[in-house]
Amino acid sequence: MPDVLEARLLATVSRLAGPIRGAGVVLISLFGAFSLNSPLGWSLFAAVAVSTVADFRLPRVALPVAFLRVVVLSVVLGAGADQWVLTVLTTTLITWQWQWPPKVSVPATAALLAVQVVTTGPGVLVRAVLESVLARLSYELLRRSSRKVDLLRERAAEQSRAAAIALDQGRREREYLALLHDTAAATFLMAAHGGDPEEVAAQARRDLVVLAERGNAQGTVDLGAALTAVARDSAVHVRVEAEVVPVPAGVALQFVRAARELLTNVERHAGTTEADLTVTRARGAVVVIRDGGRGFVPAEVPEHRRGLRGSVVGRLEAAGGTAVVESGPAGTTARLEWTAGD
Repeated sequence: MPDVLEARLLATVSRLAGPIRGAGVVLISLFGAFSLNSPLGWSLFAAVAVSTVADFRLPRVALPVAFLRVVVLSVVLGAGADQWVLTVLTTTLITWQWQWPPKVSVPATAALLAVQVVTTGPGVLVRAVLESVLARLSYELLRRSSRKVDLLRERAAEQSRAAAIALDQGRREREYLALLHDTAAATFLMAAHGGDPEEVAAQARRDLVVLAERGNAQGTVDLGAALTAVARDSAVHVRVEAEVVPVPAGVALQFVRAARELLTNVERHAGTTEADLTVTRARGAVVVIRDGGRGFVPAEVPEHRRGLRGSVVGRLEAAGGTAVVESGPAGTTARLEWTAGD
């Protein structure tokens, strides 16, 4: 988040510095003209009043105009009206610190003080330098304070966002638990009471689809258990070695469909009735399906045959994973991988 308050506050101070200087110089010069009460004093007051147009309306030339204004007062009045000149000088130097950065204000301040020393003597240095330094310090303190306020506002906004995300996540979890109760819990109950294995397997597949599609893939499924059920339901005799691998329901659904397609291909094309299936956990999930059939050449599979490309590779890629199928005379190996996000 950008430093909104700091930028706005400093822009406002910079914008008001010119008018403040102009109004202050006019008021000071009015009192100075009254104190002199001479044609020269009133002429200088008129010239000062005209010059403040730059402070109010022409910020790009305000600095050189203010510089010349102080120089003219110093040269014309000299030591005869030192308070008038000194007050205009310090007002100018203070507002310069608010309006321009140090790379501009410091050289201009040094040049103006040098002129003052030449025209009126070194007596102005202590007060002018002290007030200039204090003005710059007050500006920097204001800048740091506004920056701290911006940081506090940013942290408060982050905490509000985190609270909103936690609230939404809690709502989603409650909805998912209710969905889980209506699907998987009922299937477990059916299995516990000796339900028909084929009906239980079919119901479990339907539950997985519902959890993935309606649950917005927020819940997790044990991929090892899901693929063990697929192997048990296959016409091929599958030797299974499966770890407990929790993955999002949507990812599990893609693995289940891809594994079912691969086992169907073994049944139809491999010339063997056996296969091996392993499920391991490694920063996600790794599933390997092997058979010792006659194999094939993947590059020679016709384009219109979409089984491997669409039902295996495409599904894993859609879930954010990868699928690699290697085949030869010694058999076929399919490696399906999915890496969990941070």
